[in-house]
Amino acid sequence: MLKKILAVLAMLYAAACFAAVDVNKASAAELDSVKGIGPAISAKIVDERKKGQFKDWDDFITRVKGVGDKNAAKLSEGGLTVNGAEFKGAAATKTETKAAAKDEKKAAKEEKKAAKEEKKAEAKAEAKPAAAAASASAMKEDKKDAKAEAKAKKEAEKKAKAEEKARKAEEAKAKKEEEKKAKADAKKAKAEGAKSAASAAKPAASAKK
Repeated sequence: MLKKILAVLAMLYAAACFAAVDVNKASAAELDSVKGIGPAISAKIVDERKKGQFKDWDDFITRVKGVGDKNAAKLSEGGLTVNGAEFKGAAATKTETKAAAKDEKKAAKEEKKAAKEEKKAEAKAEAKPAAAAASASAMKEDKKDAKAEAKAKKEAEKKAKAEEKARKAEEAKAKKEEEKKAKADAKKAKAEGAKSAASAAKPAASAKK
């Protein structure tokens, strides 16, 4: 009976110690007893605590390198507290973990469904190889025709531009020739007019004599 009582007391004491591991009060050994804290982390905690007690979990996470929100949640679940307070993000982390597991399960289900659909499509394609080959050939021919049509259109546009350029050049040349001829005709007419005037003036001068 006494042994049972001592065993129960020992368990209660252990539970009390487990629940009372406060980061600002616990020794290095007590910190090591928390799941997730090893000698390296406990040494960092003790060193930082010498500079000043941890105000809250945010202060603890900021000052102790290697401890993030996820680790803080795990340490809080293991019994660690900061000034007697648990990490508030612990519940949220559990929810996120549960949601992530649910999403992963959903993704696996979707992937399985996609694989099934792909296998079904492959089986359908294998069942109609001739049709698939004909379709592929038709697509290839359509692509070839479209390419040839585009090339022909480009050549036609190029030819049209060349013809337009030649037409403009011919028009400019004809206009220049016309202007040149008009000038020559005007010059010739002027010369003939002057000659006629001189011929008319010559008989008049003879008559005066």
